[in-house]
Amino acid sequence: MAQGPKGGSGGAKGTSGRGQRDLKVRLRTARGRTTSQQQWLERQLNDPYVRRARTEGYRGRAAFKLIELDDRLRFLRPGVRVVDLGCAPGGWCQVAVARVNALGTQAAKPQGRVLGVDLQEVDPIPGAEVHVLDFLADGADAQVKAWLGGPADVVLSDMAAAASGQKEVDHLRIIALCEAAAQFAFDVLTPGGTFVAKVLAGGAEAGLQAELKRRFDKVANIKPPASRADSAEKYVVATGFRG
Repeated sequence: MAQGPKGGSGGAKGTSGRGQRDLKVRLRTARGRTTSQQQWLERQLNDPYVRRARTEGYRGRAAFKLIELDDRLRFLRPGVRVVDLGCAPGGWCQVAVARVNALGTQAAKPQGRVLGVDLQEVDPIPGAEVHVLDFLADGADAQVKAWLGGPADVVLSDMAAAASGQKEVDHLRIIALCEAAAQFAFDVLTPGGTFVAKVLAGGAEAGLQAELKRRFDKVANIKPPASRADSAEKYVVATGFRG
């Protein structure tokens, strides 16, 4: 383990407990960028989860949100069948593939399935089947079941509508997406299954929460550490689908 600087407790400012200088990256110029664009770029450059995603081969920092949720509730088990709604760019599929043994690399454990769907093309993900599909279209649930060869054990959704800049509008849009994802889950989940979806705190989710509590044994609302502190997002995790 790295040693901290010698010379007592007064070490240089900006050093971490591991003795590594905690330098914040600042862009030299904002030419051609708005203030919000400049702030977003600086936040990305300084985000430890963004750096981890690059180092560990994930397609985005959101992968760590699913990792943290599953570390807590253990719904991605070897052998389960997973549907990832709005799967682009593919980070959640990557996590699911490893945890459900979709590649079959854990010979002593059952092999799971991961199916991602999105409105746009997604680059291939080893171990996952990715299809272009509007999950709101008529017959989408039957198509997913056909691809899987049966119902799903887990339905995931990290979908979010494009931000409008109006907090109430954005809240209503994401709740509408979450409600649609939940209805899809009710159609494709096997009894005992799990539904995970992103929501924004704001009040309009009360009806969704009530419906989930009627249909599942347990409903938890979690803000994983990888979710930015200044974001209103949280994740609803409903386990034990009653069918």
